[in-house]
Amino acid sequence: MTKLSHDFRSYKLEDRYAMETGRVFLTGTQALARLMLDQARRDRTAGLNTAGFVSGYRGSPLGAVDLEFWRSRQRMQDNGIKFMPAVNEDLGATAVLGAQQAILDPHCEVEGVFSMWYGKGPGVDRSGDALKHGNAYGSSAKGGVLVVAGDDHGCVSFSMPHQSDVAFCPGSCRC
Repeated sequence: MTKLSHDFRSYKLEDRYAMETGRVFLTGTQALARLMLDQARRDRTAGLNTAGFVSGYRGSPLGAVDLEFWRSRQRMQDNGIKFMPAVNEDLGATAVLGAQQAILDPHCEVEGVFSMWYGKGPGVDRSGDALKHGNAYGSSAKGGVLVVAGDDHGCVSFSMPHQSDVAFCPGSCRC
């Protein structure tokens, strides 16, 4: 019989974010929020002075991401993670692009910014300029960006079916 690393009778909902070892129970959107918290913890453990930044479009199939970040607002703030929902995907992607350039400011108080952008599939197309420029510029040496797209292949919530792999992997890619 396998010995569990945690007594689940004492498991609390806040454990999904507070526990640093062992098994936690998460929804997909909670996993995205947890990912940002884990990166903040990893950076602190490595002695880095970084900040986190999250932006995206609330109308996305990933729209519950904003609800999760609002629910955990204080925990995010305590870990140096700023959540700024955008009016559309373009503004969110541009804000994330700008966050990677924060260290160019001589008054910047951190060594790097780890970021996450989220949007719906058609928003990937719409935000192509900011996403392509971000890809070309890269991230700060002690930063990084996770881009998350919510696609709707069956046209359940969009006006048309959509998948983002074409935008993320243009012609020369062999995925």
